[in-house]
Amino acid sequence: MRYPFQQLDVFASRPGDGNPLAVVLDAQGLDDADMQAIARWTRLPETTFVFPARSAEASYQIRMFSPRREVPFAGHPSVGTAHALLQAGLVSPRDGLLVQEGIAGLLPLRVHGEGSDRTVAVRTPRASVKEVTTADDARLAPAIVFLALGDLPPVLMDGGRRWWLVEVANESQLRRMQPDWDAVAALAEASDSMGLFAYARSNALGYHIAARAFVGAPARFEDAASGAANATLATWLAERNALPGVAGTYRVSQGREVGHDACLVLTVDADGHVWSGGHASFVVNGTLDWAR
Repeated sequence: MRYPFQQLDVFASRPGDGNPLAVVLDAQGLDDADMQAIARWTRLPETTFVFPARSAEASYQIRMFSPRREVPFAGHPSVGTAHALLQAGLVSPRDGLLVQEGIAGLLPLRVHGEGSDRTVAVRTPRASVKEVTTADDARLAPAIVFLALGDLPPVLMDGGRRWWLVEVANESQLRRMQPDWDAVAALAEASDSMGLFAYARSNALGYHIAARAFVGAPARFEDAASGAANATLATWLAERNALPGVAGTYRVSQGREVGHDACLVLTVDADGHVWSGGHASFVVNGTLDWAR
């Protein structure tokens, strides 16, 4: 009943800056009810559980749970779990790659560097455009009523989870934005989406895009750093020939408005696949005692 356990901040080099994640490094013996109960107990955005791979191609099998339900795919749990397993010496990359097995299938992860310099990036499931609309869309307008928008139109993207992406005219306006949570929740419920992902281009040193993710349903909160939501944005920018950065790679700042300072690195490769990744900072290393 003792399980190796780590807690870390993903997409950050310092504790407190990234998106927190709990990882049970060997979850054999835990059933679905146990995993959901543990995720509810940690009260973190996600908790992951690692099992031996079933596929010969995979490095390990992963299950992801929010406090409310199992999650098919999310970016920061994928990246963070790989960091945790590498830190614990439980996996080794082959030709610089790990392969994650989960509900979303087999997903490769690129590993660069060692120790505190290590970065991991997951190749996210392909996202698609579901709907392009305008700022006066009756579903969207109440959530963005006071915003001056940028050049690209609002779009509903599906990357396993759906997000409304809205470009804001400038970074300062984005950072000052105060969400109308009732409007964001109504938008999420009306479109079966997570909510509103607002972004703006930046001239700051160190990043090209500033982003904020407002989750409207089932909870209402601002996400500190979302690898999956940013991956849908990368797909949209690539489709519109609007990628910043160099050679398909750019950096995103997220989380400052909720007391974090995450940095995500997004790459769109020659085949159109999006890789979402960054550093991780380790905070807790120990065992989980779970006897029910």
